[in-house]
Amino acid sequence: MLDSILSRGKLKAATDYGSVSYLIYRGETIGYQYELLKQFTEVLDVELELVIEKDLDKSMEMLENNEIDLIAMGLTVTTERKNHVEFTDPIITTHQVLVQRKPDNFRNMETLDEIESHLLRNQIDLADKSIYIQKGTIFNKRLQTLADEIGDTIYIFEEDKSIEELIHAVSVGEIDYTIADRYVALVNARYYQNIDINTPISFPQRIAWAVKKEQYSLTDTINSWLAEFKSTLLSRLIYNKYFENLRSGRIARSQYSSYTGGKLSPYDASIKKASKIIGWDWRLLASMIYQESEFKPHVKSWVGAYGLMQMMPQTFEQYGIDTTASPMEQIRAGVKYLKYLEKQLPEEISEESEKIKFTLASYNSGIGHVLDARRLAEKYGKDPNRWTGHVDHFVLNLSDEFYYHDSVVYYGYLRGEETYNFVNEILQRYEDYKNLIKE
Repeated sequence: MLDSILSRGKLKAATDYGSVSYLIYRGETIGYQYELLKQFTEVLDVELELVIEKDLDKSMEMLENNEIDLIAMGLTVTTERKNHVEFTDPIITTHQVLVQRKPDNFRNMETLDEIESHLLRNQIDLADKSIYIQKGTIFNKRLQTLADEIGDTIYIFEEDKSIEELIHAVSVGEIDYTIADRYVALVNARYYQNIDINTPISFPQRIAWAVKKEQYSLTDTINSWLAEFKSTLLSRLIYNKYFENLRSGRIARSQYSSYTGGKLSPYDASIKKASKIIGWDWRLLASMIYQESEFKPHVKSWVGAYGLMQMMPQTFEQYGIDTTASPMEQIRAGVKYLKYLEKQLPEEISEESEKIKFTLASYNSGIGHVLDARRLAEKYGKDPNRWTGHVDHFVLNLSDEFYYHDSVVYYGYLRGEETYNFVNEILQRYEDYKNLIKE
C-alpha cells in the first residue's frame, strides 16, 4: 500500500465535511483532519486527494475495495472495528457526550441552577428518551449498553445525517437529543450557543485513522510520523486553533464558511459572471484570485502588482482601468487578460485541462517563459503540449544556468519554482472548492 501511494504520488483519504474536519473559510481550505493530512502528505512528498463521505459504512467499503488508502474521520477505536481495519495510534482522546438544548429563555434565567433544572445530568434520566444518532457510528452500541446498565429503554434512531447536522437539529428544536464526541461538540457549542454538551455518556476513548487490514507499512509510517509530530509546537497550534480558540465559533457562524454560509468571498457573483468570458468553472477562477490576493481588492505586491488579480499598472491600462477600479472591474480585466494569454498558446495544446495549466503559468510568469519551457521539453524528449511531468519540469529548471542559457531559450532566467507552485496550488485548491462549494 505505501509503495503504491509513493509510486503514484498521491494519498487518497476519505473524510467527512464539517466545521472540525474539512471546510473552506474565506477561500482557504481548513479543518483539523485536513491539516493533519496535509502535514503527513508533505512528509511523504505526495499529493492529497480527499473524498467526502459521511457514511462510515461506505467508507469502510471503499477502504476494503482499495478505492481509498485511509479513513480520516476521527473513528473511535473499538475491538469490533479492529477485526476489519488497522487503526493508527490515537489522533485525539475524547469521550462521548449528550447534546441537548438549553431552555428557550435560558439567557433570562437568573441562576445556573435554574438552567440546570431543565437539563439531563444523570444517565438514568435517559430512560424512555428518543435519541437520534449518525448511522454507522458506535453511539448505537454505547446507548444499547447504557440502556442495559440503567435497566430501561432508550429509543435509538439512526439517521443518514452527519453528527453536525444532528447537532443543528437539536439547536433548532427538530429533535431533543443526539450524541457526539466531545471535541466535535465543543466546536459546535461555540456556534449553537443554546446547546449543552456537559453530560458525558462514555469513558475516555481513542480517536484514530483507519487503514486497510494488514497494511502495516502504511500504519507504521503514520504512527512514526504521529509520534514525532505530536511533540511539535505546530501540532499544539493546530489543535488549539480548532478546539481551544474562540475564533472557531466565529468561523462556524461566518457566511464565508462553506459549511454554514456556502460563500467563498464577497465577490462570488462577480467571479461567476466574469468566468463566462473564458469559459472556466467559477470556482477555478476563484481559486486563482485567492492565490493572487486572498480576495483583498486593495493589496499591493512588492513589485507593484495591485488588486484582486494582482495585475501590473501597465496591464491595467491596456483594459482602461487603474487602481481606482472596482472589484468587478478588476476581475473582468484580469479575465480578459487570461483570455488573451489563452489565445496566444499554440493550437497543439488542445486539451482544455492542459490549456488551463498553460494559461495559469503564463499569467504568473509571462507567456515567453512558458514557450521557452515548451521548447526545452521538445528538445529533451518530453511532450511540449502537456504540463504536468513535462513542461512544468523545465519551468522549474529555468532558474538553472544550464537551461536558461540553452539556445532554444529566448527569455532567459525565471524563478520557475514560483510558477510551478502557482499552478499546482491553484489546481489543488480548486479540487477542494469543487468538493465543498456548490456550482
